[in-house]
Amino acid sequence: MGKNQHVVPRDGDWAVRGEGNSRDTSRHDTQAEAIDTAREIARNQESELLVHDRQGRIRARDSYGGDPFPPRG
Repeated sequence: MGKNQHVVPRDGDWAVRGEGNSRDTSRHDTQAEAIDTAREIARNQESELLVHDRQGRIRARDSYGGDPFPPRG
């Protein structure tokens, strides 16, 4: 499972940042553009997408992780 992806406000724009990263992955003019980018990364990494509002609070989340009930071996 990869790093969770956060969509966060950044100086009037919106940024995508991997959890624990010190730098933004990308910056976008709109929150919708940032969500699209973060969703694609989260799907590829089988991680979670967390969308923050302008105050920094999490307002939505989606999980793109693997099978929540993997077969027992």
